[in-house]
Amino acid sequence: MKAAVIGLGVEGKKAVNSLLKHGWEVYATDLNINVDLNGLDLPRLSADMLEGEQTVSIVGEKITLDLGFTNSYAVEQCDAIAISPSMFGGPFAERLLMDGQLLSDVVDKHKDMFTIGITGTNGKTTTVHMLKSILENAGKKVLVGGNGGGGFSGYYDLILEANSGDYDVLLVEVCDMTLDFCRYSFDFDMIGLTNIGNDHMDVHKTIANYKNSLVRFFEDKLIFTAFNQDFNTDFKESADKAIPYFEYQDKLQVFGKFNLLNAGLATAIARELKVPKDVIRDTLSNFKAVEGRLDVYKINNASIYVGKTDNSDALASVLNEKDFYAIFIGTPRHNEEHRLDILDVAAKYNPEVIVLFPGLEDTIDMALYRLNSLGYRGNIITVTSLDEIIELVAEYSHEDAILIGGNGQDTIINIQERVRLISEKLAQ
Repeated sequence: MKAAVIGLGVEGKKAVNSLLKHGWEVYATDLNINVDLNGLDLPRLSADMLEGEQTVSIVGEKITLDLGFTNSYAVEQCDAIAISPSMFGGPFAERLLMDGQLLSDVVDKHKDMFTIGITGTNGKTTTVHMLKSILENAGKKVLVGGNGGGGFSGYYDLILEANSGDYDVLLVEVCDMTLDFCRYSFDFDMIGLTNIGNDHMDVHKTIANYKNSLVRFFEDKLIFTAFNQDFNTDFKESADKAIPYFEYQDKLQVFGKFNLLNAGLATAIARELKVPKDVIRDTLSNFKAVEGRLDVYKINNASIYVGKTDNSDALASVLNEKDFYAIFIGTPRHNEEHRLDILDVAAKYNPEVIVLFPGLEDTIDMALYRLNSLGYRGNIITVTSLDEIIELVAEYSHEDAILIGGNGQDTIINIQERVRLISEKLAQ
């Protein structure tokens, strides 16, 4: 079998890797000749490169990569096509729908499985892992994945793995930018909404547009929304049935009221699936923070809070619950200037120190300009390495609390690991 992958963004690269892993031949293409190929698993790539001024072709054992152009003949020879979710709804995608060429139609065993989607701005990954643990402890075989930005292997990997395995439940993390794509690609039996927040506004433009995308996504589905969620009336009118959920009332090891709501959502879905209450309670009482998400470590006198908080609502939800002497912020990509509004929240909170470090990309200059324009009068420090971050953590470790967050999941995971090792060593 041979598949074409159109577009080599996060999901496209994960699709290439997954198709190769599952034994497919791949034709991959991106019109951007300067696309970042980091993350592609291409150990057998040959050095056979044909370069022109505007195009590059790279040929490997089971893959051909064209950058700067698309070979329409190569696409036509493929059995299935995987497009970037951002292309869904456009004319090219519509033609593929008519021809039945989308990978989710060619490989479609996943559509026969009981499927739960978790979407929203913040808390998706934690809720997915909470629910996965509950269902597995109830004896279910769960296949989990989806949104590549959440640390999973992408939607196409989920589709391909579902086709080759034997699972009771398919659990999908759905990015708020891919709602229409996911509604078409998966047959959801239940959908949970964590919250609606201020992120990806470069795509949504307004909260109203985001709400309307969710209304389409929820149409004729069984949905779960927080009891006090904005737009609940609109969601109930669109859904087949709407079930409210509330803050979890029992013991949790993870920090924050926002995690009480995440646990409340996982609990509501599990109860609807008739999972015994003792299984839910025991699972959540032992649940630990997902890698890269907010966790707490003790170093000397300080509690060090480390986790991705890459939008203003995520950061505000943490700052509303704890006083921090210093806030470390990982910076966004150059084309994600809207995410710099986390600095507005940090400056308003007015800690003694704000430390800026490269998160997704080194946009420290942009972040400095934003902080200065906000009139923040505290101490601003910039660092560029993990060692420098750890040095400052040690310096501030006699204060009460420090927060390390912002953008850059991989960077923050590395910070977490170093902080955890230091904390464990000091505790010995």
